[in-house]
Amino acid sequence: MKHIVKILLITTLLGPSAARAERVTEIARGLDHPWSIAFLPGANAGVLVTERGGRLLHIVPGQTPRAITGGPTVYRNSQGGLFDVVLHPDFVRNRLIYLSYAAGSKGDNFTRITRARLDGNRLVDARVIFQVTPGKDTPVHYGGRMAFLPDGSLVMTTGDGFDYREQAQRLQSGLGKIVRLADDGRPMASNPFVGTGGAQASIWSYGHRNPQGLAVDSITGRLWAHEHGPRGGDEVNLIVKGGNYGWPVATLGIDYSGATISPFKRYKGMIDAPVVWVPSIAPSGLAVYRGAMWPDWQGDLIVGALAAQEVRRIDLDADGKVLGQARIFPSIKARIRDVRVAPDGAVWVTTDEDADEGSGGRVLRVTP
Repeated sequence: MKHIVKILLITTLLGPSAARAERVTEIARGLDHPWSIAFLPGANAGVLVTERGGRLLHIVPGQTPRAITGGPTVYRNSQGGLFDVVLHPDFVRNRLIYLSYAAGSKGDNFTRITRARLDGNRLVDARVIFQVTPGKDTPVHYGGRMAFLPDGSLVMTTGDGFDYREQAQRLQSGLGKIVRLADDGRPMASNPFVGTGGAQASIWSYGHRNPQGLAVDSITGRLWAHEHGPRGGDEVNLIVKGGNYGWPVATLGIDYSGATISPFKRYKGMIDAPVVWVPSIAPSGLAVYRGAMWPDWQGDLIVGALAAQEVRRIDLDADGKVLGQARIFPSIKARIRDVRVAPDGAVWVTTDEDADEGSGGRVLRVTP
């Protein structure tokens, strides 16, 4: 418990100093659970935004969003649908984008990645390059966040499927993992479990529950992730090659029924999280701040929260040590699904609402 108390005390101390005015500009509204944002290169090029229902949108500020055709067929049920969109590191030359999404059927569904080329307002040459195995019969805990590492490899989070949490500890299963792939979907030869009997070659780290935040620090190369705990026990983790992050052997959360999941809050050989939230804030969306608009935030983490309906900043020192955390952008009170840092240093967020609810899901741009 000392770990949690420390974090909460630091949060309280940072609170007043973190409060500052912000300007929130609404870029789009009326969207269907907007899940992810990718910034297109070039002046006034706009952004790509995924909707969980399956649409990929091209949004330019001041213009009506336009749908991109040719995307994959998604399995839309509960938490399932279209998830992340990321650009290939050499997008300017090859125009390749990557989409993660739920696919399959009620009795057999999984997280997939499709790679395609963006040609105007359509996708061409689309093909599936990766699929999580085994499939599952639950429409929840897909993970689905993606990022490119400095070496050009692609990483993606996968969830444990909720009813299959023990799979997170099994190297024979793709559930509850972070995988690392070449840009064409093949496992990287330098992955930690290549050649280990029965292990999936794509695995980079394991012992995850439902990671819905993934971000790479462009300066240090550090890979950060956060994941949903059950009742309590949401975590932020620094991801290392071959790391075991404990789920469900070690957790600070309890089951939704109130039952104990594990008697262990930490376990030898498993990595403790530097930030744990009890009670849960339901983190979704993660960015490392590198930009000109908030100079004193360099290298800090920006976290969206669904249940807490807020955006948080986690203050890090140069070595990646957590100094504290605090709520930022207090004028935004909504379920936050994604947070991204734009090339100009602005922070963009999406709100997780149905298109038919009030203003619907929104895309917001935040500046000082």
